[in-house]
Amino acid sequence: MKQLSSPLVIDGDTVKKRLFDVAVLYCTPSSVYKKLASDCYDEYRDARMYRGYLPVVAHPPCRSWARLRHLAKPLPWERELALHAVSQVRRCGGVLEHPASSLLWDNIPEFGSYQLPPVGASADEFGGVTLSVYQSDFGHPAPKHTWLYVVGVRPGELCKVRRPGELCKVRRAGELCKVSNQPSARRMDTPEPFAKLLLSLAESVVSNG
Repeated sequence: MKQLSSPLVIDGDTVKKRLFDVAVLYCTPSSVYKKLASDCYDEYRDARMYRGYLPVVAHPPCRSWARLRHLAKPLPWERELALHAVSQVRRCGGVLEHPASSLLWDNIPEFGSYQLPPVGASADEFGGVTLSVYQSDFGHPAPKHTWLYVVGVRPGELCKVRRPGELCKVRRAGELCKVSNQPSARRMDTPEPFAKLLLSLAESVVSNG
C-alpha cells in the first residue's frame, strides 16, 4: 500500500508539510501525532474538555476493556474515557482505536440501543462501521490486532485500510518474541504510517453541516 504523508502547502517559495486538520484525543505526551495533527490532547490536556468540531482520532485507555483487564490497575474514572471517546467520534466523525476483542464492543448499558457494530456488520445509526487491522502491517514490532470504529468516512476512503490477510507481513517468531522485553511505552507506540492512515481517514469525514 502507498505510504501516506502529510499534505504539502506552498508558502512563498517554500514547500512545507501541513498538519492534518484533526483533533487527536487521549494521545501520549511523546506521541507521534504531535508532529502530524493540528490539535492533540495528552494527559496534560483533558480530552473531556474538547468542544471543537474537527473530526477526531481517539486512542482512549484500553486496560479497563482489554482481555487482560484482570491484571490491570486502572484509575477509578478511567473506564469512562472510552465511552467519552465514542461519543466524540459520533459527534464529530473520525476514528476510535482499541484492541481487538475490546469489551467496548460488548453489550454496554451506557450505549442503550446504540451499541458499536461488530466487524463486518452494516453501518450503525451514526454511519459508523468497525474495521479489523494489524498494526504490524504498518511497522509495529508485534501483530497488535486492532479494531477501528470509523464514523462519517466515505466508503472509498475505507479502501485504504488493510484487512487481515491482505498484504500481511509474516514476522519471524524470534522477532516477535523480542517485543515482550521492550518497555511498555515502546509496545504502546503508534507507528507513524498507522497514525497517518487514521488521520487521513478522519480528515476525509463528510461534514454533517
